Amino acid sequence: MVAQASACVVLVSRPLKNTQTEVWATKTEPPASMSESKDNPTLREEFNRWADAGRGEGMEEDHLPITLPVLDLMQLSPEDNVVDVGCGAGWLERLLSERVPDGRVVGVDISDEMVRRARRKYVAIENVMFVIGGVDEIPWDANFFTRAISVESAYYWPDPARGLREILRVLRECGSAWVLINYYRDNPHCHQWAAQFATPAHLLSAEEWATLFRDVGFADVAHRRITDPTPAPESYTGRWFRDAAQLRAFRETGALLVHGTK
Repeated sequence: MVAQASACVVLVSRPLKNTQTEVWATKTEPPASMSESKDNPTLREEFNRWADAGRGEGMEEDHLPITLPVLDLMQLSPEDNVVDVGCGAGWLERLLSERVPDGRVVGVDISDEMVRRARRKYVAIENVMFVIGGVDEIPWDANFFTRAISVESAYYWPDPARGLREILRVLRECGSAWVLINYYRDNPHCHQWAAQFATPAHLLSAEEWATLFRDVGFADVAHRRITDPTPAPESYTGRWFRDAAQLRAFRETGALLVHGTK
């Protein structure tokens, strides 16, 4: 364990390959060798509807309190190359770009409309780009990223094991993956969401997620809960929770963070 940790501290940003250099210089869609994932029209259409309704931009307010602790735990270096799987409207890319000023940040999302909005909003950030693609076939070369993160996306993945294998593929040796989700079996205050979802979702336990990480080849797999300190309102009339008390209990139980190392 000590020897592995020692080997991993030498990670530094490496030069882009020729195809990646071209893509980065123009911030266009990847060529055939880094092509977009196979079409998943149901998932794409659903999140395009979210984009049209402006829900992508609202994700920062909802998810920032549980994401900031994860960024601290990731111990990002200025030279890290980071991929965000399920980037939505791109708010996390802005935060990541500030933490890795000498690295690169790539946001990947199945929704072409989310990606278009993210590109327009963050076009001025030089070390960030957005590509259309799904976790089942991440449109990037292998062994490139030093960190991978996914926030509130993984339970929508059609095949979580395949998605984790793809993340493992694009990570460099000693790179790490960090998956954060609010919908998981060990938090009973989210189970009712299933009736609201327009697409299938996986309700797995923390240990089931950890087992998937291990089965695809990740090492040093661990999980923990990230509580949300946001105060609950006195009354709640939304569709996701029964009442303010359930929302409060949901936040106190916390989101699930699973992470592992290549």
